[in-house]
Amino acid sequence: MFREKHAMVLPGLPLFLLFLALVVAGGWYFFNRLIATDWWMAGAAALIFVLGFIGFGGLTPVSPNEARVLQLLGTYTGTLRDAGFWWVNPFTMPRRAVSLRIRNFESSKLKVNDHDGNPIEIAAIVVWRVTDTAEAVFQVDDFENYVRVQTEAALRNLATTYPYDAHNVDQLSLRTSSDEITERLKTEIQDRLAKAGLEVIEARISHLAYAPEIAQAMLRRQQASAVVAARTRIVEGAVGMVEMALDELSKRNIITLDDERKAAMVSNLLVVLCSEQNTQPVVNTGSLYT
Repeated sequence: MFREKHAMVLPGLPLFLLFLALVVAGGWYFFNRLIATDWWMAGAAALIFVLGFIGFGGLTPVSPNEARVLQLLGTYTGTLRDAGFWWVNPFTMPRRAVSLRIRNFESSKLKVNDHDGNPIEIAAIVVWRVTDTAEAVFQVDDFENYVRVQTEAALRNLATTYPYDAHNVDQLSLRTSSDEITERLKTEIQDRLAKAGLEVIEARISHLAYAPEIAQAMLRRQQASAVVAARTRIVEGAVGMVEMALDELSKRNIITLDDERKAAMVSNLLVVLCSEQNTQPVVNTGSLYT
């Protein structure tokens, strides 16, 4: 198991000036000693020149929100996170740059079956970033591809766990329980990405629809459910109004109706209140009981 650790670094600018001085002085002294045929001093000057030249190889710039993962002879030696100009061991190769910026990933539209077996199309947006560079680089082959694959796997699992629409009030569904589903999706993706040193900041469903082959049938089903709910509300209101009318007539002693006349009145009021079209009244000019 790889864990990120800080790399040993030194300020780059002073060492840049030092190596520049070594290269210039070593080169000048080398040619000076060659002219004087002082071979031992010429060799020492050449060594100083080479050391200064090698030192330049350790200079490493680091941009803001960027890290450098250092390796020495195949061994992980540390991560350089602080932005600036630094010097590290010149033999640490490679120095892989890893972005620490927040990234967005939108999955493709996946066609899966929900909990009820209905084919649906679903996609998600994941906001993520690298938190442990060592795990991101060494635990998985390609952490960006790992995010894509694991997000789609978590999304498929989520879609098969819940129905598209709820069949009762307490049931969670993909369409109506957005907060709970979003939190569940974020948790599941985070569990999958944690081993790669990645953090999920936000995850939400960006596309949700029935598959084209059943979209029309499900639309008619939703419309029928809406009509039934609306008619149920109308009937409840109409029954309440009829009950109130009978109570008021009885309370004020305006008219006394027997059970047969009450049934007729209830029937007429329900027809008037529940009808989708305007009713045409019929005026009775005769006796109440003829």
